[in-house]
Amino acid sequence: MNYTFESRQYEVVIVGGGISGVCAALAAARHGTKVALLQNRSVLGGNASSEVRMHICGADYHASKQNARETGIVEEILLDNRLINPQHSFSVLDTVLWEKVTFQDNLDLFLNTHMTEVEMDGNRIVSIKAEQTTTERRFEFFANNFIDTSGDAVLSLRAGADIRTGREARHEYDEELAPAQADNVMMGNTLMFESKDMGYPVPFKKPEWANTYTEDDLKDRSHRDITAGYWWIELGGTELDTTKDGEVIRDELLKAVYGIWDHIKNGGDHGADNYVLDWVGMLPGKRDSRRILGDYVLNANDLFGARVFEDTVAYGGWPMDMHVKDGLKSKESPTKWIETNDMYSIPYRSLYSRNIDNLFVGGRNISASHMAFGSTRVMATCGVIGQAIGTAAAIANEQSLTPRGVNAQIKELQHRLIKDDCYLFGIQDTDPKNLALQATISASSEQAGFEASKVNNGYQRNIGDNHNLWVSEPLENGEASLTLDFGKTIQASEVVVNFDSQLSNELMITISKPNKAAQRPGFPLEIVKDYRIECLQDGHVVHQQAINNNHLRHNKINLAQPVNCDAIKLTVLTTHGDPCARIFEVKVF
Repeated sequence: MNYTFESRQYEVVIVGGGISGVCAALAAARHGTKVALLQNRSVLGGNASSEVRMHICGADYHASKQNARETGIVEEILLDNRLINPQHSFSVLDTVLWEKVTFQDNLDLFLNTHMTEVEMDGNRIVSIKAEQTTTERRFEFFANNFIDTSGDAVLSLRAGADIRTGREARHEYDEELAPAQADNVMMGNTLMFESKDMGYPVPFKKPEWANTYTEDDLKDRSHRDITAGYWWIELGGTELDTTKDGEVIRDELLKAVYGIWDHIKNGGDHGADNYVLDWVGMLPGKRDSRRILGDYVLNANDLFGARVFEDTVAYGGWPMDMHVKDGLKSKESPTKWIETNDMYSIPYRSLYSRNIDNLFVGGRNISASHMAFGSTRVMATCGVIGQAIGTAAAIANEQSLTPRGVNAQIKELQHRLIKDDCYLFGIQDTDPKNLALQATISASSEQAGFEASKVNNGYQRNIGDNHNLWVSEPLENGEASLTLDFGKTIQASEVVVNFDSQLSNELMITISKPNKAAQRPGFPLEIVKDYRIECLQDGHVVHQQAINNNHLRHNKINLAQPVNCDAIKLTVLTTHGDPCARIFEVKVF
C-alpha cells in the first residue's frame, strides 16, 4: 500500500523533545522563528518525563554550589511546575511541558512522531521524513536549519555527521584522568522505581526471572531510601550497546529492579514490611551513546580551569560524573565524582556539526570529550544549551546564516541570551540596546550591601561573595520602589525585570525522598507577586502598567506602544511571602 507524505515547511525543525529540545523550540519560536518539534514518545521531557522520572540536575550540584541554579527557560519550567505541582508528580510535569509547547506561538508539536529518513543535498539537510504512530500519518519536514536533541543523535547519524562514541585516550585532549587507550565503553542505562507505604505488612514473592542480590553485592550502593530508586541500577555500555541492545538492557534491568526489591523486602531489615512497588519504569533512562563533533571539542581541562570562552553561550557545574564500567555488574563504587570546583562555560562552537552545514546539536549530543560529557549530560545543563541553540537558530534564520555563520554574530547571540535571563559564566551584560545600563538608580529604601545601584551593574545573580541585587527594607505601607533616572528623554518599548528566586536552593522535581526533604517546601517566598511600572516625564506619569499574580523570576513587560519618558519607576506591592522587595535586574529597551 502506498502512503503519501504530507509536506510541511518550517524555518527550524527539531528532532527530540527532551528538556533540551523543549528549551530550543521555545527559544526559537519566541524569537519569531517558525518551528516544528518532533518527539517520538507520547510525552515531552525525555528522562524528566513520567516514563523515566529522573530529576533535573544541574550546575548547582544539589544546592552544594551557591548561586548556581540555571535560569532562563529551565527556571521558568521549574517555577511553573512548583506552583501547581508541590507533590512532585512527574505526570503533572508532563502536562506543564505539553502546555508550554502547545500554546506557544510559532511552534507546532508533533508527539508520537518518529523520524525515519533524512534527505541530503551534499552536506546540507534538505528534509526529514517521519511517521506519527498514533495516526498513521507520514510527514516530510523541510527547513532551513535542523536541530538534533534526540539524545542518541539519530538525525546527525543519518545525515552523516562526524560522530564520536566511547572514551578518548588520555593523550587526545591531554586529560589526565582519561583512560590510557581509547575504547568504546559507555555509561549504562537505568530503570527507576517508586514504592508505596500500605500501612500494613505486605509480603513480596520474587518472580522466578528476577536476580538475587546480597548486601555485599550492593556494597557502596546506597538503598536506605526505600521509597524510590536508584540511579545505580545501571547496565549496558560494554558488551551490550546502549542503543542497539536497548531492549535486552531493559529486560535485564527489570530483572535487577525486582531482584533489588526482593533484597529490600526479604534480605534483612530495611524497614520495608509495609511497602509495595507502586511503579516500575519500562523505558530506561539513557546516559550515553553518540556525541557530534563540532568546531571545538569541550574537554576536561576546560572544566577544571573554569574556562571562559569568547563564544560562551551556556554553562555547567555538575561534577564529571563518571559511572563505573559495567554498572551494576561491577564490584567497584558506581561512580567517580570528579569535582570541577567552579562553574565553567560552554562555547558556541561545540553546538553545531563541523561537517553538516545546517545542523545544530544540543542536549547530551554536543561536541565534548567523554570526560567533559560526564558533566554536561545532566538535564538542566542540556536545557540552557537548548535555549542557546534555539536562539542561535533564530538569528541564523533572520540573517540567512548557517550555524557556523552565527559565529560572526556571537555578541548579538550573547546579548539576546542575557536579555532572556540566561547566565553566561564570566560574561557581564554590556548590551548597548539596554538603556538601563546608563541610568541612575534610586530607591525608597535599601539595605547595606544590597543597594539600588546593583540592579544595573550587568550581573543577574550573586557571584561568589558579591551581591548583585537590591533589597528594600521591610515593605512600608505595602510597597517599595526603584526609580531609573535616564537624565534625558528616551523611548521605551520593553521593560525586563529579574527578581530573586533564591538560586542557591533546589527547585527540581524528584521521586527521591531525601532530595525532597533537602528542598525548601512550597513556592519561593522571595519572588515579587504584584507590582506596577510607571513611565515618567518631568515627574508626571505618562504610562502605567500593573502586573498581578506573577510567579516567575524573569518578567518581560511589553509596553502597548513606545513611550517617551525620562524615568521609569517600579513599585513592589507584594511578594510571595518575603517581607522585603528583592530585584536583581531592571533592563529597558
